[in-house]
Amino acid sequence: MTLTSRRPAGTATARPAARARRAGFLTPPWWFVAPALLVYAAIVLYPSVSGIVYAFTDWSGIGDKSFNGLANFQHLLSDDQARGALLHTLLLTVTIVIVQNGVGLLLALGVNARIKSRTVLRVVFFAPVVVSPVMIAFLWKYVYNPDPKAGINGILGMFGLGDLRQDWLGNPSLVVWSIAGMVVWQYAGYSMVIFLAGLEGIPAELREAAMIDGAGRFQQFRYVTWPLLAPSLTINVMLSTIGGLKLFDQVYAATGGGPGYSSETLSTVLYKQAFVFGKYGYSTAIALVLALFVAAVSLVQIFYLRGREVTV
Repeated sequence: MTLTSRRPAGTATARPAARARRAGFLTPPWWFVAPALLVYAAIVLYPSVSGIVYAFTDWSGIGDKSFNGLANFQHLLSDDQARGALLHTLLLTVTIVIVQNGVGLLLALGVNARIKSRTVLRVVFFAPVVVSPVMIAFLWKYVYNPDPKAGINGILGMFGLGDLRQDWLGNPSLVVWSIAGMVVWQYAGYSMVIFLAGLEGIPAELREAAMIDGAGRFQQFRYVTWPLLAPSLTINVMLSTIGGLKLFDQVYAATGGGPGYSSETLSTVLYKQAFVFGKYGYSTAIALVLALFVAAVSLVQIFYLRGREVTV
């Protein structure tokens, strides 16, 4: 008589499957990814978590730190300079999002037309994007020169519009709009490229069908082109909103937040609190609030804009 042992159902297949999972975890691709994950954890995750911790301390950047609860956030709510910086940040962001995407769309429609110089124009319009924001700021400091014979003021004088000359970066009521114009000039080409990709992805048959039905150019754009540009609009609005909310380089290089506090943004206030006044705990609290605010605005935008996208 031959005796055979009976194993519980599924045991024969469970053990090879478990071994396969263990072997799969140890396969080379995981080891190749591990160094990158360690570097990411060291230069991104650890500083981010440390920043969150420092936001609840009174650390000055030197020496010991002590926990102070929500004191930094309470000070942020009562800080007139921070509230003014928030207002300037929102004004800059709204202006940049509307004007930059509007100009980018017009440029995309223009260079998408069948003109011989469209390739050259695309390069020319996109060129400012690859220039350092600090260099752009110094360039526009000359353009905004208050000298009546230089920059915009000089051009206005040439055309007999001397009464319109302004101290573009020295007038508290104009400086925010001057900075917005600088940023739009640099990044409108970036929005143009994204809109251009969307335009080239629209099937020509749809425009031809609309033309056959008697639709004019404006009607073709309104009922065919614009709805199908929704994915491109989502990307552009998201990128320009995030860029506007964390705007720092151009502001600090052009005005340093002045005159007075009239062009301060949350990013410049954050920088000064940390590296000028040595209030690292307070500055990280501002950074945390800014990060959460950017994340919240971005999520609202993406859910709203994705909901109106049309696919062909």
